[in-house]
Amino acid sequence: MSLFDTFDLGALRTSNRIVMAPMTRNRSPGGVAAPMNATYYAQRASAGLIITESSQISPQGVSYFDTPGIHEPRQVAAWRLVTERVHAAGGRIFLQLCHAGRISHPSLLPEGTLPVAPSAITPAGQAYTAEGLQPFVQPRALSVAEIARIVDQFAAATANAKAADFDGVEIHAACGYLIDQFLRDGSNQRSDSYGGPIANRVRFLLKVVEAAAGAWAPNRVGVRLSPWLDFNDMRDSNPAVTFTHAASELGRFDLAYLHLVEPLDAAARGGAAVVAPQIRRVFGRPLILNTGYDQASATRAIDSGAADLIAFGTAFIANPDLPDRLRRRLPLQEADRKTFYGGGARGYTDYPAYSEPERQAID
Repeated sequence: MSLFDTFDLGALRTSNRIVMAPMTRNRSPGGVAAPMNATYYAQRASAGLIITESSQISPQGVSYFDTPGIHEPRQVAAWRLVTERVHAAGGRIFLQLCHAGRISHPSLLPEGTLPVAPSAITPAGQAYTAEGLQPFVQPRALSVAEIARIVDQFAAATANAKAADFDGVEIHAACGYLIDQFLRDGSNQRSDSYGGPIANRVRFLLKVVEAAAGAWAPNRVGVRLSPWLDFNDMRDSNPAVTFTHAASELGRFDLAYLHLVEPLDAAARGGAAVVAPQIRRVFGRPLILNTGYDQASATRAIDSGAADLIAFGTAFIANPDLPDRLRRRLPLQEADRKTFYGGGARGYTDYPAYSEPERQAID
């Protein structure tokens, strides 16, 4: 096995085992994917799989300004241009579905309403709004009836992704957004059937996955988890137990994959041991590993059977032809972090693919 082998991922066969990780870029004005977004993703179509930036499933689910949605007809039409361009270039692309939960701000939401969450706990940190960084506010705790409506919104968003000709969807249950907020006991202090023991805290995730699978097919659905990330003020008393249980429950579905964000650097995990081996064992379906991988460590993970595919993030920003550069062991360009969020083509679609004249100049 190698990074450059094909792989059967759910209903798809990927051209290699290199995944473009989802990365918010704040370049979809008004919540609608722009033609520039189509260019950006089509440039990176040589990835075995592209997972798009997170896309809100409802007006209440917005995480940051100028991020795309998938809940209105005009958004579906705009995303269809993206999928057409990627498919024309031979690529495969999943849409990442997200609800921000408490990681939002009234200025991003209809009529300035409060963000929602499993519990009314204000996260530390700031929201990224059109007016700049603003402190997070105390969210409003969701009722059980409202939770059911959000599950339905995930199903509708999945159907919209299918209508936009995506190859599948990824449920964003990581990085401190709404589903992750339900999973972890630091943000979920409910006393009903959605809080308390992990069997209750995982309930929302399982209902969302079941709804998405019903709206399309289980093998068109992936899930992303992040056991150790404290991003967005997240914490859990026992991440290894929490997320191994969640993975075990997800193993009951015939999902396309589980996408695990688990840093290679032990310090980034607080010195804790990796949970990927336990998760791989109990999930029993394709596993994508993410965070801190280079070609050597990615190759080891594939060769050892620790993962089926490896997701790369920042490297794809500056290297639209990343799989070819890795295969040919060509030098990688460095990304300009000042252009990561917002703006236009600069730092987005202007990174060139490697050229033979460039190679000759280096040689």
